[in-house]
Amino acid sequence: MSAMKKSRILICFLLAFAWLPSAAAEPRTVSGRDGRTIEIHDTSRIVTIGGAVTEIVFALGHGGDVIAVDQTSTYPAAVKSKPNVGYMRALSAEGVISVAPTLILATEGSGPPDVIDILSGAAIPFVVVPEGYDEQAVLRKIELIAHVLDEEERGKAMTDAITEDFRALQEIRDRIEKKRKAVFVFAVGGGTPTVGGSETSVDGVFALGGIDNAMKAMSGYKPAVGEAVLAAAPDVVVTMIERNHGLDAETMFALPAFTGTPAARARRLVPISSYYLNFGPRTAHAARDLAASVYPELNLPALPARAWTSVEDAGGK
Repeated sequence: MSAMKKSRILICFLLAFAWLPSAAAEPRTVSGRDGRTIEIHDTSRIVTIGGAVTEIVFALGHGGDVIAVDQTSTYPAAVKSKPNVGYMRALSAEGVISVAPTLILATEGSGPPDVIDILSGAAIPFVVVPEGYDEQAVLRKIELIAHVLDEEERGKAMTDAITEDFRALQEIRDRIEKKRKAVFVFAVGGGTPTVGGSETSVDGVFALGGIDNAMKAMSGYKPAVGEAVLAAAPDVVVTMIERNHGLDAETMFALPAFTGTPAARARRLVPISSYYLNFGPRTAHAARDLAASVYPELNLPALPARAWTSVEDAGGK
């Protein structure tokens, strides 16, 4: 018997027996991405896929029900003790189902598509949490997950607090008289930086932090032509700690794409943690911290600490 055939048999077996709902359970329902009604009977064994999804589940008090997470889920510290089902865009159906979940919560964009099709068609409730890169997207994620977990009251308290944080963030943006332009470097390969344009999470967090995206004319993440970066004249280069931890200011500004830019002349390099791009519960705080790094002379006030903004993990702030 071929390995592929064995794999398919295993998937079928797991799909048949991994989730047996209690007849006495009163289901909660949610509309799936394909219009199907998903019934949720049991939230005692949850697999969370996506850093924001995992943070929200823990913030709503269900961290103890999480039995496995994906590689992008690094916060809070308790996730380190959970089994890992792999990178969110390279999942395997067997890997997810083998931990016997009663509920799978996955951020939109998880994959690959054929695996998501298998999981969506399984007996196990599979809920896709819509992605988005603004304040309303954060609130919608929390509201959906709170509904799924029967935690509307906690969810309402959480969204109320986060709405206050975004209101305070607006007041911070109002203090910025002249916006600086920044370019986000996702990675550098062969001396060519891959940068973030419009319709990306970095474009969203830049907007929340009162920062202009110097590469907004392009869409998505793409290699940057040196001339294009020079023409954009960024005042700041922002990079991600986890991917470019070895690229200090001297190395970064020696790249042809950045030599001669205002950012290079001022030596303005701002490293951020990956959670700044998650658009989860800590987004307002992340945007404030980014603004404080880009505009240090403004002495911007901190946002109030929340139960879900502890810096015990996830690379700190």
